[in-house]
Amino acid sequence: MSSTAYRGWRCDRHRSANTCRTNGLAPVSVAERSLAAGAWQWAGLATVALAAVLADQITKHVVTRTLGLDEAVHVAGPLSIHHVQNSGIAFGLFSSATGAVIVLTTFAVGWMLLFFARSGSRHPVLPVALGLVIGGSVSNLVDRVRLGHVTDFLDFRYWPAFNLADSFIVVGVGILLLALVAADRPARPRS
Repeated sequence: MSSTAYRGWRCDRHRSANTCRTNGLAPVSVAERSLAAGAWQWAGLATVALAAVLADQITKHVVTRTLGLDEAVHVAGPLSIHHVQNSGIAFGLFSSATGAVIVLTTFAVGWMLLFFARSGSRHPVLPVALGLVIGGSVSNLVDRVRLGHVTDFLDFRYWPAFNLADSFIVVGVGILLLALVAADRPARPRS
């Protein structure tokens, strides 16, 4: 009896009948597996992004209703809640180009959604990491469109004030970078 392995299938030629069955031990090319996001990945991304938007919008609402513009309350150590407005992006860059920032942010969110649609099942942390980045970006985008600025309030004295959306973006990018580094490490040989 002879057998041939073909893409995870094992076909046996036995006398007069050819039979084929799957071979669980035969390697299957990774390229054959779809990396597109499935329903569970989309649900995870949407849940994380929505939670990020809600948390950021609620904290900004509390700060704007509680503190006047440029008013601050010391919390502990170097941390203060300081109500400031930022019409630019990080560190106040592009403060006179709010329209361009809106267009670029919209483009970036669209690109991330397209990337996720094509590669969402590539790594289990992608829904969380991209959910944080997209949620933070969308929340700040909503403020820029609605108000022409974002409300920043977390002030560590030696760093420009920021908000939860900014934190979510940084944490999401950090998770993505850690996932990339972990994926590039060679596997340890078993002892």
